[in-house]
Amino acid sequence: MATFSIHSYTFSFNLQIFIFLFLTAKPISSFAHQALDNNPSFGPHISLFGDARVEEGSSYVQLTRSHAPSSGLLLLDKPFKLSEEKNVGRPMSFSAEFSFSMSPGNGDGLAFVLVPNGFHTRFHDQGSFGLFGENLFLAIEFDTKIDEKVADFNANHVGIDVRSLESVKYSNVSSLNLVLNNGEVLKSWVDYDSSSKLLQLRLSKLDDTRPFNPILVCQIDLLKMWGNEDVFVGIISTANEKSSESSSNVYSWRFRVRDVSSWMHSLPVDPRGYVDKHSQELRAEKRKFCALTILAALIFATGCGALFAFVMLFMWAILVSRHTIFPVQRQVGHEDFRYEKVNVIVEKEDQGDKN
Repeated sequence: MATFSIHSYTFSFNLQIFIFLFLTAKPISSFAHQALDNNPSFGPHISLFGDARVEEGSSYVQLTRSHAPSSGLLLLDKPFKLSEEKNVGRPMSFSAEFSFSMSPGNGDGLAFVLVPNGFHTRFHDQGSFGLFGENLFLAIEFDTKIDEKVADFNANHVGIDVRSLESVKYSNVSSLNLVLNNGEVLKSWVDYDSSSKLLQLRLSKLDDTRPFNPILVCQIDLLKMWGNEDVFVGIISTANEKSSESSSNVYSWRFRVRDVSSWMHSLPVDPRGYVDKHSQELRAEKRKFCALTILAALIFATGCGALFAFVMLFMWAILVSRHTIFPVQRQVGHEDFRYEKVNVIVEKEDQGDKN
């Protein structure tokens, strides 16, 4: 009886542990992957799939290897919803910031993606960015190869793909004097504002400040697109050409979801307004604003200078007038002189007396 009780207790304890692990398991834990932990350059809950790996002694992630075919995925394994869980229908906004580099070669490039659950198990051998055959995704591609099937116009552009690899919006990176795959480390900012439904992309060199103007802007209702489904966020790179020798690296990545209050839903992303025509956003408005700012500053500086000069002249006049002694000049008149007649008498002794 004692032995049976011990075995029953052990079985019950193991069953409880199994149930606990099953309930607390991550949604994508069924697929073998490497976790990216204790790296200050990356946010938490990030996993590596495919050829993605951290080189020994380094802190960056190499997504693709120098041989083809190769594909690697950097995935935030904690999903989010585009609507607030406590208030379904209330949209959520998000921001991402990451730095990367791509070496020269025939690689497909790199993409920031929003994908459904299970994407990490099937992105291998699915064409460019592992998205061929997917029917629900959003991708911001940093494309380094011309693919005539999807109407790419050059091998150095960024584009926004919605449910298809044919970009709904694109922009030439050469306009920023940048090259995506020359090995230089670049930095990108992706921002989605649910109030205006604007998706914005900014791009610069690593050490440059965040650009004021986005290089790419697209208006899209992601809440309508995804509904209440879980959304996974990732960075993926692929190289499908057999002759490709390019590699892609990611050096940092931060992702943040934020709630937009209902009273802000009617506000635009930029209070100065927004115009989207062929990806020339806000540039004319910015020039006008800068010119008016400079003119106002010059007028203000001129007025302050004139006021300061007037005050200084006024103070100088007061101080000088208090310490200056003016000599009194007196004209010479006739009454200042008096003439007197003096009679001089000289007496001579007689000569006789002397003798």
